[in-house]
Amino acid sequence: MSTFDKREQGFESKFAHDEELRFKATARRNKLLGQWAAGLLGYEGEKAEEYAKEVVRADFEEPGDEDVFRKIRGDFDSNNIDQSDHQIRRNMDELMATAIEQLQNEG
Repeated sequence: MSTFDKREQGFESKFAHDEELRFKATARRNKLLGQWAAGLLGYEGEKAEEYAKEVVRADFEEPGDEDVFRKIRGDFDSNNIDQSDHQIRRNMDELMATAIEQLQNEG
């Protein structure tokens, strides 16, 4: 195997590893987001955990974060929860940082 082939293989491995971490961080962020939203919706215990799972599943509808945002926004609107789009998106960003930090501390 040439040096070039080894470098290429190294880059491919790093890319795959980074994508796996991004997927795990996004799933963790969505669970944390679901738990936060569940609290605002007044859900507790098993109902709160099921809601958090619904938020995680919502992310599989389309690429990006808009499907998750729409789920939270729609549920807040349906239940008269006063949170602006900015507040929801800011919380999504903050919880992504939390999720990444949690994953780094586990590894």
